[in-house]
Amino acid sequence: MASMTSAININVDTEIKNEATTILKGLGLNMSTFINMALTQVVKRNGVPFEVVNPTPSKETLEALKEVNEMINNPEKYPRYNNWNDLKESLLSDD
Repeated sequence: MASMTSAININVDTEIKNEATTILKGLGLNMSTFINMALTQVVKRNGVPFEVVNPTPSKETLEALKEVNEMINNPEKYPRYNNWNDLKESLLSDD
């Protein structure tokens, strides 16, 4: 029995498509082959063949964002420098 094929039409961000096409080409694949591979894995795994999650920032990232917001909201508490030499002088001073 011959295998039948079906066409799938999708809309994809042009930049993402171009980047993916370049990467796939470097791997010796084209978009159609990759899509067929991905869909085959969906069927074999009975689900998406990669983790799909909402990214959660690390504790360090959350602390850094909090610190940046503090600096933005209270600029008077933090020194300002007009150029690299002023910053360097401040860092090297004994104050």
